[in-house]
Amino acid sequence: MPRYIEEITPLMNPRTIRRAFLNALFAGLKVVWPILSGLLAAIAGLGLLVGLIEGWSVQESIYFAFVSGLTIGYGDFAPRGFATRALAIVIGICGVLMTGLVAAIAVKALSAVSTEGDGKRDV
Repeated sequence: MPRYIEEITPLMNPRTIRRAFLNALFAGLKVVWPILSGLLAAIAGLGLLVGLIEGWSVQESIYFAFVSGLTIGYGDFAPRGFATRALAIVIGICGVLMTGLVAAIAVKALSAVSTEGDGKRDV
């Protein structure tokens, strides 16, 4: 086991650490699931609206929404009108919020696991 893991959690083996992390991650996701599902629905709905206005298929619209929302933005589908560009900005903001929310939950789960090994409790 790497030394930094031994320092953080001297009494836990890697399997226990992974299990504790996943338990804390899923517990956090259960708490924020209404917000997360709302963001996913907003991204999909706005993507379908952009696709309807631009004349794209449903698959192209959903693909555009999640590629734009997850800030990858390949550029193979790009809105041309002002309204659809404004909606694409809203899709991007929802994607950044969703990514930040998942990242925050993962950091919280990791800190819970590391403090569990130290015998401290996260308040």
